[in-house]
Amino acid sequence: MHIAILTFEGYNELDSLIALGVLNRIRTDDWRVTIATPSPKVTSRNGVVIEQMATLEEACTADAVIVGSGTATREVVEDPAIMNILRALDPTRQLIAAQCSGALVLARLGLLNDIPACTDLTTKPWVMAAGVEVLNQPFYAKDNIATAGGCLASHYLATWIIARLAGNDAAENALHYVAPVGEKEEYIERAWRNITPYLPAPAPALV
Repeated sequence: MHIAILTFEGYNELDSLIALGVLNRIRTDDWRVTIATPSPKVTSRNGVVIEQMATLEEACTADAVIVGSGTATREVVEDPAIMNILRALDPTRQLIAAQCSGALVLARLGLLNDIPACTDLTTKPWVMAAGVEVLNQPFYAKDNIATAGGCLASHYLATWIIARLAGNDAAENALHYVAPVGEKEEYIERAWRNITPYLPAPAPALV
């Protein structure tokens, strides 16, 4: 499995790197998590420079993609070179998630038609201007598309992806590892409360 986190210039560290850390709690040979960037290096809003682990083209073939957030998202959606590549994203064959202003990217790609979204309060008017209903909640998913609003909701996206690709037990173990000591059960319960309504119903048992 390849999970790519799209990360652009001016990226928000909490959005890309928390998801990276949670997703990498899966330790199997066939599980790979990458930071996918449009250039060899990108610099965060606070000056943290990270190197490209995957190209945008490679991300478009991944099993799951998280579109990260940042200060330059409005510039990203106006960049034909980037957006033309991202038009290859396809929720019929991959999980697609967006963190905060990443929802604007999905909206401009036409992936949120008739699907409400979660995003941060700064991005909310831009997503609404793109014709998408914005929900007052941290997480929402429909079929293979999910969005989260607020930097500290990024672990919801990671947990949703792990649950979808590796199962609920793997997702709970990953979340248990990163949750604060003394609050682990509380964190896990809250995560499932937000995510479970949007997970596929389990297949009926064969008798």
